[in-house]
Amino acid sequence: MAQTINDFKSTLKGGGARPNLFEVQLTSFPGSSGANYSSRDFSVLCKSAQLPASNIASIDVPFRGRTFKVAGDRTFDTWSVTVINDEDFKIRNSMERWMQLIGQYGDGSGFTDPGSYMVDATVIQLGRKNSNDGYGKSNAVGKGFQSLAVYRFKDIFPTSISAIDLSYDSSDTIEEFTVDFQVQYWYPDSAGSASPTSSFTAA
Repeated sequence: MAQTINDFKSTLKGGGARPNLFEVQLTSFPGSSGANYSSRDFSVLCKSAQLPASNIASIDVPFRGRTFKVAGDRTFDTWSVTVINDEDFKIRNSMERWMQLIGQYGDGSGFTDPGSYMVDATVIQLGRKNSNDGYGKSNAVGKGFQSLAVYRFKDIFPTSISAIDLSYDSSDTIEEFTVDFQVQYWYPDSAGSASPTSSFTAA
């Protein structure tokens, strides 16, 4: 059947999901108890992240000159976030303390109990809420956005904090850095299962 622009318009619900409407939440930063840190700081300053890729390996089984493929094990990729650095260095210092907890700078010591350095994280894909069209009203969160998708990351911990390049040539820019996390597993949750830590107002 022929497709028209009206077919496309009626199929693209909400005008399409926008990659710049999201929030990342961390339950805590191990090693930063008592530090000047809040989950809202991280949610606001986290500039980029990813909705996770889904991977299931394939096992090749040879049979009479052919290869029969069967499903293997699920694997979980390293998860990366990019954070804007403020002059308090709150988030970067907290990340450095977290990694210091795992592996000390001066020797090989560090926490060995996984429960002491692993935390959970959540990524919320937000959508612009239009109170006039009734779309997604049951998933309404915040003041101007709705939750379209929620992904829960379980037992993550950082393994890399990127360098911040300093240069006299850099002007009209703000520092940022990337953190790589190892992930035990993730799962998609219902769209209305998480609310943003910060208050958003629709433009």
